[in-house]
Amino acid sequence: MDKEMLKALSSLLDEKLEPIKNQLNENTQILKALEHSAEVNKAEQDKRGNDIAHIKGDVESIKKDLLQVELVTSNNWSEITKLKAVK
Repeated sequence: MDKEMLKALSSLLDEKLEPIKNQLNENTQILKALEHSAEVNKAEQDKRGNDIAHIKGDVESIKKDLLQVELVTSNNWSEITKLKAVK
């Protein structure tokens, strides 16, 4: 009788725990999907950060080149003014 009682109790316990096991498996799958999504988002953010750094470097270079063009242009205007004065 004890074996039958243990068997019945075990069966009842398994029956009661089944929905909990299923929910636990579902939660685990959701968590794994969220972790993967977070990793993908992090990689995309890192890529954007690198792209922004490169763009910033390009803009700084363009600014330096533009300043040089302004300086040369101003020197040219100065020379043109001197040449006009010679006439």
